This record gives sequence, structure tokens and C-alpha cells, in this order.
Amino acid sequence: MRLRDKVAVITGAGSGMGLAMASRFAAEGARVVLGDWEADRLDAALRDIDGSVGAQGNIADRPTAEALVDLAVSTFGRIDILVNNAGVMDAFAGVAELPDETWRRVMGINVDGPLFTMRRAIPKMIEHGGGAILNIDSLGGLGGGWAGAAYTASKHALIGLTKNTAWMYGPKGVRTNAIAPGGTKTNIMDEDAMAHIDPLGMERILGNMTRGLPILEPDDIASLALFLVSDEARNINGAVVTADAGAMAK
Repeated sequence: MRLRDKVAVITGAGSGMGLAMASRFAAEGARVVLGDWEADRLDAALRDIDGSVGAQGNIADRPTAEALVDLAVSTFGRIDILVNNAGVMDAFAGVAELPDETWRRVMGINVDGPLFTMRRAIPKMIEHGGGAILNIDSLGGLGGGWAGAAYTASKHALIGLTKNTAWMYGPKGVRTNAIAPGGTKTNIMDEDAMAHIDPLGMERILGNMTRGLPILEPDDIASLALFLVSDEARNINGAVVTADAGAMAK
């Protein structure tokens, strides 16, 4: 088993890519700690994954984020893997139409949350000889035409956090990488932020999202994630790996 006896914390683990990664990691021998803000989804995931534990809450809240890492240590004695998967969209609004509350919500979940979990986890990883951090980013972090201003800025920021963390803590045994998925079957487009799509943003972005490229399955991302957090990827640090069926190959 590729993750035998490893302890993994995964945010946004109640559905989509997070649930696929949690299930795959557990099948490969990891003990998994799940976080999600939807209690029903979290409870279902905990029932499905034997031996898992979890906590409900919004990762943008610092005590909630820190408590998830602490739950791993108090339950299993350590944390070896951290996957920052939780994220929200922004209704495709450009800066001229962007409400303050949307900006704060998106940046809070997509940037503050990973900062809080990484800051809590890294010292604990170093105590046990190192670990692997994986941030789930987006094509929105690589270009400007995949979402609105808030989401795009947040995913660019997450790549910056990934690279700086890799550079800072790689010598101490902590590897930090990111995956930038293309279109993937998740429920992110069903979030409250998508209730009122900005018409200009939709008009501008729709062309990027309807070019006939395949839509990935959550398991596709889980397969890549498994490799990146495993010891097989021990020399990969600071990478942003696209999984987009060729969307950026133009």
C-alpha cells in the first residue's frame, strides 16, 4: 500500500475531488481526517470510509482550520499529508461588478483556509521528519479567463503560497505541490456564490468552458493526488501540475 500508516487531512472531503481523494488514500493504507462545511455530506463520507474521523466547519475560520489539524494529531499522533481541497467560486464577476462580500468569502475559503492549515501542520510535520502538502488549485490560477476576479486572484495567490512554502520548508522535509484541474465533475458550481451569475462574466468566460474538452472525473484527480503525496514523488516540490485534458495546450 502506497500510504501505509500515513495520516492525511483533507478539506472539502464530503464530496467531489475531496471525497475521491479521501477514499483513494484510505484504500492505500492512510488514516484520513475529513473536513467539510456540509454536515450531511461529511457524515456520509465518514460512514463510507472505515476508520476515518472528521470535523464540520468553514475552513476560512482559523480555529476551525487549526482544529482539523489538531484532530489528526490527537487521534493518530501525527500528520503526514495535508490536502487543501475546499474551495468556492465567485459568480464570474469582474472587478467592476464584484461585491465586497464575494471577494472576502472567496479569499477566505480559497486562500486564508490553506494558510491556516499549512501554518498549523508544518511544525507538526517537521517534528516527525517531514510530510507532503497538496493544494488543489485551478486553471484559474494559471490564466485570467476561467472565472471571475475573486476566484482568479485567489487561485493565483494559492500558487504563490504553494511555491513559497515549497521553497521555505523543502529543506526540512516538507514537500508542497499543487494540482490545477480543468473542468471536473464537482458541486462547486452549485455553491451559493453561483446563485446570481454575472452576465458579462458569463459571456466572456463561456467560450473557455465550452470548447469540447472532456470533463474529468474526481477519480482522475485522486489518482494524480495519490502519486504527489506518496513517497514516489519524493523529489517533486513546488510543482503545479495541470490535469485538464489539454485545455492549456494551445
